[in-house]
Amino acid sequence: MRTRRAFLVAVALCTASASRAQTSPAYEVYAVRYATLPGFPVRGLIAGADTGRRLDIAMAVWLIRGGGRNVLVDAGFYRQKFLDRWKPADFVKPSEAVARAGVAPGDVTDIIISHVHWDHADGADLFPNARVWIQRDEYDHHVGPNGEVRDRMIDGDVARMFATLKSRGRLEEIAGDATEIIPGITVFTGGKHTYGSQYASVRTPAGTVVIASDNLYLYENLDQRRPIAQTLDSLSNLRAQERMTKLASSPRFIVPGHDPAVFIRFATPGNGVARIR
Repeated sequence: MRTRRAFLVAVALCTASASRAQTSPAYEVYAVRYATLPGFPVRGLIAGADTGRRLDIAMAVWLIRGGGRNVLVDAGFYRQKFLDRWKPADFVKPSEAVARAGVAPGDVTDIIISHVHWDHADGADLFPNARVWIQRDEYDHHVGPNGEVRDRMIDGDVARMFATLKSRGRLEEIAGDATEIIPGITVFTGGKHTYGSQYASVRTPAGTVVIASDNLYLYENLDQRRPIAQTLDSLSNLRAQERMTKLASSPRFIVPGHDPAVFIRFATPGNGVARIR
């Protein structure tokens, strides 16, 4: 009897797993580049890096298409004060960059905000119909009830924008780690780039892709097992990197947040758009 019960449980679990796989859309994942920050110090990306190293880093958002949805991971930036301060090269608004991938700004259905930094969150209001997903701990730690800044890691305009989105019913607060927010798209915490930063896994026909955002700046972080330089907890960041290797179907499918090599390794379709497959 016990053996038969165990068999039936195993069958039920396999059936449920197969059912979830069948109902998950066949997503396509793209990195979309909208700017370059020239000569960025690598020591700001990789803990312990040579202080003289510089790299022209990619500024990107990530597009997930499938199942009637156009989902962005992060939204980039566009406000003039950031352009004046950082002087990016080859800048286009993230909304215009996404249009190069064939998606109009109004057709973006969801935005997953990995963390509240200006270069990943500022552009969320460029996409007028998108539902915005953020970890509840990340939001509550940085944004007050009236949109005030609670932590210096968030820009004041970004904090007020988030509060406005929330007041309009467009903000979804995620309750923690390993949460499937959309069929086939799951978010994870633990990288500690900011208080409640997150990264995402996406099921695609080629396998599971992990979009690391700033929880992994460069391929070099992963290849050399080096934590990112800007983290609240280096050990947590290394554990997150190790977890990414288990979540992704292949190391090739782990996409770092600012590495220009992404657009060399995945050269098609081109024009600042790289399909991850």
